[in-house]
Amino acid sequence: MNLHIINPIEYPDWDELLLTNENTSFFHTSEWAKVLHGAYGYTPFYFATIEDNKLTTLIPMMEVKSMLTGKRGVSLPFTDNCEPIVMDQQLFDMAIEQIRECGRKKNWKHIEWRGGSDNFKKASSSLSFYSHDVKLNETEEKLFSSLKSSTRRNIKNAQSRGVEVSLNNTLDAVKQFFKLNCMTRKKHGLPPQPFIFFNKLFKDVISKKKGFVALAFSKKKAIAGAVFLHFNKKAVYKYGASDEGYLNMRPNNLLMWEAIKHYAKESFSNFSFGITEMENQGLLQFKRGWGATESLVNYYRYSLKNNEFIKDSFRAKTSYPIFKKMPSPVLNAIGYLLYRHIG
Repeated sequence: MNLHIINPIEYPDWDELLLTNENTSFFHTSEWAKVLHGAYGYTPFYFATIEDNKLTTLIPMMEVKSMLTGKRGVSLPFTDNCEPIVMDQQLFDMAIEQIRECGRKKNWKHIEWRGGSDNFKKASSSLSFYSHDVKLNETEEKLFSSLKSSTRRNIKNAQSRGVEVSLNNTLDAVKQFFKLNCMTRKKHGLPPQPFIFFNKLFKDVISKKKGFVALAFSKKKAIAGAVFLHFNKKAVYKYGASDEGYLNMRPNNLLMWEAIKHYAKESFSNFSFGITEMENQGLLQFKRGWGATESLVNYYRYSLKNNEFIKDSFRAKTSYPIFKKMPSPVLNAIGYLLYRHIG
């Protein structure tokens, strides 16, 4: 098998080609490639085979160049789960060897895959997470009845307290979410993603209705928000943020329920909650309340120097106390400087 290296940003009708394979998701699209390239400068190398105008193999990679974390190939940066698309194990093994050879020529330090447990059967994973998915081929009533009683109660609590939710494709909504996100990241001891990223997400995705921002309001004040992305009848919850002072009104529960209802009404087949760290029991409890199927997502890192799969030698903490004490403008500047290095 001879893989073609494709740049989806330049390939004509790339997203139409993706629709010829039922396994593709939003993270395979040209829009997501444009966001990663435009916001962080990553270079796309998408390894693919196309037969009879149909996509049969796809393993997308981005080249990350960093003085801090090294030059490497990642499938894909800032992407929760990017499963390789292949027809069988033999073709997968051949494809991986071609990708390794490409990495050697480009002097990559290592190669990372985010997903692919069905194919990396003999490899040791570097990191592991839980993912949660809800099938949407049910009526609204059945979807609601499948929720845990505490989740149903929290949704009704938000409704009874006058929380209102709107689904938006506007730059103003993105800016309101960004403000909430900065508050949330600081609370968690992390710098926020730079606004250039969310601005690119708006221009290349949200404004084209490949995603939307859901905002929850109390008396016209935005108190919570979430970003959802979609393609090929599959939706994913990507980012969430909220004003800590209003959490007792349960706005996040109502946000999520309104998004699920919207996608079910639009005949989407699957709703993904993304990945969650195994030790994050609070977030796991929240996601387990939605009648979702829980599964394991493994990440793999291959050292081109040692010619072997390796455990993660470095993993950023989920919280840094010093960031909680920093002024927001300083924290935003740190996010702008650092994020491109950690994709």
